[in-house]
Amino acid sequence: MSDNAIPLSFIENIDLIKWPLDSNVVVDKNSNQLQPFLDEVQTTKLIGGSRDEPLFRLKLTHIVQSGEWIMGASWSHISGDADGFLQFLKTISHLYQNMEPPKPIPVFERQLWSDNKVDESLLPDIKQFLDDDQMKTDCTNNPVTYVQLNICFSGEQLKTLRKLIDGQHVSTQDVLSAYIILILNTHCIENNEQPIVRTNTIINYRNESNPFGPLGLIANAVLMPLSDCFEDPTSLSSIAKTIRHSINQSRNIEFIKHWVATADKVMRTIIRENRLPKMSTSKDRIVLNSNFRYDWANLVDFGHTNKCRFYTTWTRALYLRIFRLNPIYDGTQWMGRDENGAEVAFRIAEDQKKKFIDAWQKDIAENFVNIKL
Repeated sequence: MSDNAIPLSFIENIDLIKWPLDSNVVVDKNSNQLQPFLDEVQTTKLIGGSRDEPLFRLKLTHIVQSGEWIMGASWSHISGDADGFLQFLKTISHLYQNMEPPKPIPVFERQLWSDNKVDESLLPDIKQFLDDDQMKTDCTNNPVTYVQLNICFSGEQLKTLRKLIDGQHVSTQDVLSAYIILILNTHCIENNEQPIVRTNTIINYRNESNPFGPLGLIANAVLMPLSDCFEDPTSLSSIAKTIRHSINQSRNIEFIKHWVATADKVMRTIIRENRLPKMSTSKDRIVLNSNFRYDWANLVDFGHTNKCRFYTTWTRALYLRIFRLNPIYDGTQWMGRDENGAEVAFRIAEDQKKKFIDAWQKDIAENFVNIKL
């Protein structure tokens, strides 16, 4: 890549009265609502070997009538994962406020993985996940029948859910993911359909004690291990404990070495063949991609505490994205923000959407007391 400046474009919008979106974090990609505010990185050019396409682009939009400012940031996954992207944006926010750059300092070391670290027993699952034909459950193949669903939980609701299996070594995030899976399995499938029985959890393996995954590493430092099968796919505690067991198992340094080396081999094969990674879907498993540990709206606020909102786009069927809640503006003032709440977004078959919402709202009204534990 060439050592060029970051492309920055600036637009003064005189047509919009105000920012057009609500406070939902994950915007439906099919709506194209974020596209006017982005100067998107052309990933296909980067994969094709372009030395001119940047890894990062910025677009600033000033909505003149409301005085609002939008920073559209497009980041290539070639540069790194969400952790690296957040660290970069956090640094920009700190510099804007004349603050010291945040810690940890960025680390740009690259680990070379040898074939003797490849674990052949992991290869089939990793290859299927990263380099397999798309299944019918992928909404990109049938966008008409799959619709995006965004649901929000308050901090109190999450606390109530967590207390249902108190004493078990699971996190709030584990229980939230388990709850979504539980509703899908008990209310959104027919008797003869395959329930969800396993997860691929996207796990950040950065750690102070990890020699090849230090804090501050700018890379795609994530695992996506396949869990064991749930003992009972209609039990909240069974699902949550299986998710936690998979995560704990993935903290082992030797496991990380073998998993990443094996995934590296698969990815290198894909790139050598001039292809893109293509995550497959299978009706018996779901991908958990949570940013609940990252409070984007708070960490990148340019000094406007609880007045800065974060948005992203894209999800699909059998793929959960979880974020902290955005601040809410009611048209005249900023409302108090629930810093412990969460938004979950995913795509669901259109004929299942009402079933899911009805079951979720019933559980909320009953304070989750009738959930099978």
